[in-house]
Amino acid sequence: MAIAAPALARPLPQPHLLLGPLRHLGPNWYAPVMGTAIVGTAGAGLPGADGVPGLRTACTAVWALSLALLLTLLCARALHWTHHHDQARAHLLDPATAPFYGCLAMALTAVGGGALLVGRDWIGLPAALALDAILFTTGTVVGLVAGVAVPYLLVVRGGAPSPVWLLPVVAPMVSAALGPLFLPHLPPGQWQLTLLVACLAMFGLSLLATLVMLPLVLARLVSTTAPLPLVLTPTLFLALGPLGQSTTAAGNFADLAPGVVPVPHGIAAAVAVLYGVPVMGFALLWLAFAGALVLHARRRGMGFAMTWWAFTFPVGTCVTGAAGLGRHTGLVAFDVLAVALYGLLLTAWAGASVRTVRGLVSGELLAGPRPVPVAPRPGTARTR
Repeated sequence: MAIAAPALARPLPQPHLLLGPLRHLGPNWYAPVMGTAIVGTAGAGLPGADGVPGLRTACTAVWALSLALLLTLLCARALHWTHHHDQARAHLLDPATAPFYGCLAMALTAVGGGALLVGRDWIGLPAALALDAILFTTGTVVGLVAGVAVPYLLVVRGGAPSPVWLLPVVAPMVSAALGPLFLPHLPPGQWQLTLLVACLAMFGLSLLATLVMLPLVLARLVSTTAPLPLVLTPTLFLALGPLGQSTTAAGNFADLAPGVVPVPHGIAAAVAVLYGVPVMGFALLWLAFAGALVLHARRRGMGFAMTWWAFTFPVGTCVTGAAGLGRHTGLVAFDVLAVALYGLLLTAWAGASVRTVRGLVSGELLAGPRPVPVAPRPGTARTR
């Protein structure tokens, strides 16, 4: 009686084959999380949003997507640090990549703030508060550490200034804008006052750091020896982040601070308007300037890269800032501006999302950097 040969077991995929694509997964991948979260929160805060059927539900769904993206990326980055520690350490010490750790901080706080603004519709207020507390606290700590460590690295290791240098110093401004949302849920007295003062301090440090960084970026733009590469042109939109987010923060202070400190609401609103209107004016000027440079770079052959996500979150902060100004001034012009900027945000988010998914499916976005071909030196070619 013949004995059947045992079936050959199918070889299991090797771990390095499964984890190989994660080797070049840098901290810049948190930018899609930020860009997706701001689509949900900014849409829910538009003037008249409550009167648009289905808008809040759609915004909540987008926020849920940002939460799923955040959890997925946190797991992927943990695997990256575990199995590609050398590459992760190289990213951390690279002056060109380290500033993107500001994206991690802003992704955490943006998704956390979205939980309290729209996510509570699905998960309930207690769960939204708990989730926001965890993400806000973690994101704020990461942002403050990055706000000190990354500029230190840039000073020690050097490198050409670029708009991505703004990322670590903008992160505390996001915390300053979203922190006041906790005030109604904290015990009156020291807890509320401590949080408010901390948010004001982060507002100041981020604003002053931005005023230091922005002239360096402008100097790089007019430099003839080290012009900004085409792939980094979209990052010029990052300068909108501190402008729009600080305007949003000022509006949130005006809405929520009078219940904590003895300042009449009218005075707080006037301060927010006196600050926000000039800053929003400069933001619109910068938007036109950066947009013109992007169109110029596009004509010169600028293709898609993950830097295109810079078109999303910074524009979203201008949406929330304009909506706040409309709320405090009663001017329809600011409401129209907020809706127009939100249309721009949706267009940018859709374009970046489609191209990111396409790049992930093709494997191009997670591929390693391509070697630059070196031309042969004159006179070294072999002759017969």
